[in-house]
Amino acid sequence: MLTSLMFRGAALAALTLAALPWPTASATQPAAPAPAASAAAVVQVQPLSQVALHPERQASAQVVARNEARLAAEVGGVLQRWSVDVGQSVRAGQELARLDATDLELARERARAARDAARARLDLVQTQLRRARELQAQGFLSPEALNARETELALLSAELASAEAALQTAERQLAKAVLRAPFAGTVTQRLAQQGEMVAPGTVLFVLAQTADVELQAALSPAEVAELRAGAQPRFVTDDGQVRAARLLRVVPTVAPATRLQTVRLALQGAALPPGTAGLLRWAAPQPHVPAALLVRRGTQLGVFVVEGQGAAARARFVPLAGAQEGRPAAAAGLPEAARLVVRGQQALRDGQPVTPAP
Repeated sequence: MLTSLMFRGAALAALTLAALPWPTASATQPAAPAPAASAAAVVQVQPLSQVALHPERQASAQVVARNEARLAAEVGGVLQRWSVDVGQSVRAGQELARLDATDLELARERARAARDAARARLDLVQTQLRRARELQAQGFLSPEALNARETELALLSAELASAEAALQTAERQLAKAVLRAPFAGTVTQRLAQQGEMVAPGTVLFVLAQTADVELQAALSPAEVAELRAGAQPRFVTDDGQVRAARLLRVVPTVAPATRLQTVRLALQGAALPPGTAGLLRWAAPQPHVPAALLVRRGTQLGVFVVEGQGAAARARFVPLAGAQEGRPAAAAGLPEAARLVVRGQQALRDGQPVTPAP
């Protein structure tokens, strides 16, 4: 009986406890703090104008003659003598070589004789025509006979003109027996020997013009764009001479094998001989960001710039087209007053608040 009463008491107590309200977890645990705003990163900034670089470019270049002529014989004959040799400078019109001109002189004399004969016949016909006109005026000569005399005069006049042209041709051929320099220059090759029989078109000399030489180089399209954008190139010879240069012409086609374009430049100062080799140097006109300031975000390389002032200052990532690891990158599109992050940029996020260090 006592045991039964104890069991009922325990069950009643259990039911009473179950009916009582239990405290929830929110009532017993403190509330989690609200997420704090992103902390402003302390960075050091400098304007682009203070950190920009202008990388030095260089490319192999060579002084070339504006004209390099292969002077050939215009008539055939035996080379009697040559007057200049390799390395000698010549003036325009100077004699370089002379061919045996005996046959050409004889041809000229034949042409002269034919001209003189045509002139004599013409003089005779002119005299006969004057007499015929007198007779026709007196009625002793028919108009048809007078017309025949006038026609004969016209034919002989044409014959004389042809003889004159033939004589001029013969004299011109005779003049070609002497090879002369077409411009002032330096003989770079002599290809004929005294006593040799040469045919028309046989190259006897190679002559390089020494006046108004130009500088030639092969550059990439990007380098050509820099020269066109106002870069001030200079040519440094292998022996240390320096000449200012100015862009003259650019070959518009790109060589398939090298992907380069040929450029020609004018040189200032004392003339340099053709063949002089050296380096064409210039500073990139566009400002470049130092390689140490570049950071990678995703697949792009760029820089962080600070926009805004005070509490509104934010870091913005600006990708730079064509940027490469370890090399200065062209700051295309960035104004000189742009504030670049020069310290602390590696940990920044795009749009993160920043506090520029004093």
